[in-house]
Amino acid sequence: MRPILMKGHERPLTFLKYNREGDLLFSCAKDHNPTVWFADNGERLGTYRGHNGAVWCCDVSRDSMQLITASADQSVKLWNVQTGAQLYTFSFNSPARSVDFSVGDKLAVITTDPFMEVTSAINVKRIADDPSQQSGESVLTITGPAGRINRAVWGPLNRTIISAGEDCVVRIWDSETGKLLKESEPEVGHKKPISSLTKSADGSHFLTGSLDKSAKLWDSRTLTLIKNYTTERPVNAVAMSPLLDHVVLGGGQDASSVTTTDHRAGKFEAKFYDKILQEEIGGVKGHFGPINALAFNPDGKSFSSGGEDGYVRLHHFDPDYFNIKI
Repeated sequence: MRPILMKGHERPLTFLKYNREGDLLFSCAKDHNPTVWFADNGERLGTYRGHNGAVWCCDVSRDSMQLITASADQSVKLWNVQTGAQLYTFSFNSPARSVDFSVGDKLAVITTDPFMEVTSAINVKRIADDPSQQSGESVLTITGPAGRINRAVWGPLNRTIISAGEDCVVRIWDSETGKLLKESEPEVGHKKPISSLTKSADGSHFLTGSLDKSAKLWDSRTLTLIKNYTTERPVNAVAMSPLLDHVVLGGGQDASSVTTTDHRAGKFEAKFYDKILQEEIGGVKGHFGPINALAFNPDGKSFSSGGEDGYVRLHHFDPDYFNIKI
């Protein structure tokens, strides 16, 4: 499996996202310019210029027409995917950390960081069909959890919002009223900050990765812990195969301690686990720094990883990957 190395970012990667067809890959990094690539050959199509800080997260609409990005410059921007034009800017008074379109792309959930006196918040914005009619008002604002909320996504049928972050707790909120419906128990939940959260293709379950060196699989409706995957390094990124029962974890020690250790000890590889049996089935090496972002192509035949080293590595699986037996 030879990776395609995609060099387009000057700074560490933060997030990767495929569109629904799986022909485009969007990458966010700390260098202010979200980038779009062809997902089959890794050719760079273009960048979205206008942010003035690190871009933490992005999402693309179902029809691949609109891109939404969250940035440390305290704004969330809507873009025309094709032309790269800015359609709208939502402004906040603290850095925006994550964005997620609802099913149907009519709403977006945005999380903002704690900053000075401002606490972290989850904002729901209505996305207009016509960008010229777009307004910046929030339909719902949820505050409460201490520390940063690293990720918030929509639950099944957009009825709930699932959030996770620095206080190690996974929470499910009612998306109409903002009421807290469920939160993970300390006994079964993560012991250290949750770095990443990703939903399964059908939205019935989701995976969280944490600095406590584990990833956990949860039921989206009941918040029951289904599976637990343990590894020997902090987990910065998680992904689930839409095709096979595979889970991928990426991580490595904190960027600040990278230079003091051997690159083999850094463990900068994407580890594949069997989703059901929770056993490790393989790894993909290559990054010269912690892996910060992982994404599976919706067809399950390729995946990409983004590292602290500024590279995106695109891997198309060999035929023998599809008949791994444990």
